[in-house]
Amino acid sequence: MVSKDKTSITFHSGIMTIGGTVIEVAYKDAHIFFDFGTEYHPETPLPNEELKTLVDHRWVPQLKNVYDPRLTYQYQGEESKTYRETAVFLSHAHLDHSKMINYLDPAIPLYTLKETKAILEVLNRKGDFLLPVPHEAPHFVREMIGLAPHDVIRVGDIEVEIVPVDHDAFGAAALLIRTPDHFIAYTGDLRLHGNHPERSQDFCQLAKGTDLLMMEGVSISFPERIPDPATIAVESEAALVQAFVELVQENPHRQITFNGYPANVERFLALVEASPRKVVLEAQQAALLKEIFDKDVLYYSIDGQVPDLLAPEHAVSYQALCADTTQYVWQAVAHFEDLQTGGLYIHSDAQPLGDFDPAYQTFLDQLAALDIAFVRLPNSGHATPADLDQIIAWIEPKCLVPIHTLRPEKLVNPFGERILPQRGEKIIL
Repeated sequence: MVSKDKTSITFHSGIMTIGGTVIEVAYKDAHIFFDFGTEYHPETPLPNEELKTLVDHRWVPQLKNVYDPRLTYQYQGEESKTYRETAVFLSHAHLDHSKMINYLDPAIPLYTLKETKAILEVLNRKGDFLLPVPHEAPHFVREMIGLAPHDVIRVGDIEVEIVPVDHDAFGAAALLIRTPDHFIAYTGDLRLHGNHPERSQDFCQLAKGTDLLMMEGVSISFPERIPDPATIAVESEAALVQAFVELVQENPHRQITFNGYPANVERFLALVEASPRKVVLEAQQAALLKEIFDKDVLYYSIDGQVPDLLAPEHAVSYQALCADTTQYVWQAVAHFEDLQTGGLYIHSDAQPLGDFDPAYQTFLDQLAALDIAFVRLPNSGHATPADLDQIIAWIEPKCLVPIHTLRPEKLVNPFGERILPQRGEKIIL
């Protein structure tokens, strides 16, 4: 007898936008979700970040029996089916993929690679990274199940294999999803120009011939921009580190500060090891390097809150950093008014992320008021447009679904069908 059960995919959010991806794959009496972040709209501040507010403003989707029932929220969607088994998977630690994990029903298991689990737990030690919940301590992080590469989790008749890929968040992963009738692949966020291109290439080989490929397309979202004279263009992480070293060497008698995105712990480690000056990290970032790599680095703390795993002998006083012009290059994350006039600041994919964020110009103006030279030293965590085409060519998907992009129509599939879903749309395979 032929089964009448079919695989369905619902694109709850993350369509026609960058970030906030929440996709559901269901088969019979089981379903899984990935990821569990929020959309990012710094241009539209909300009165609060309570679940009801986020749902009302469409930063997160309506979901039935998925959010913590202790939160103020009532499902208003159209889904009528109740599933026996549910699980959620995270591809990586960036907030647009992970920020609302504390809003997940604690009875639902949450899976991710061990490195992503560790990063989220460290970054939320002060309770200011993930969304908090009123019934837990401010620094609460909900339970996660840390997986090893290529672990396979079974949820009902759905099998999910977690596969490492290269991204600018350490511990990034893609997913290979198998139901009784289909083979599905989700790229997460990935690139071919980072420290580990072989990881993304290996994923492509494992995903080859997939029935449906859900693929990020961040790099095709924006028109080409006029080159910014403050930006040093680099094409690899190695080139970025070399450019950083040259900037330090070219400014031997000047205060030098910098910042980057905290989940990119490999970049921070490379800068620590290559810099001509001693690199001093903010205590939370230093704790990440200790947790992930067991690497002791110099650190400072303004508020005196130092994670237990940091040794006192590696501490540097904030006052010494503010007075220095020759010995240190240090991570400045706040209180920029304390920096010296005429210094140099290196912005390496740190927040505020760009001119789409109103805080970005305010930040630049603050540095300019102190005559601090601003240098932007970025290297994207997302595959270039040419590399997106290469990934599709390696995988040869029967069906392509571009997601996590403002311009999904720019991704084409020479090997089969392409679907451009709407937010909230369900497709039956």
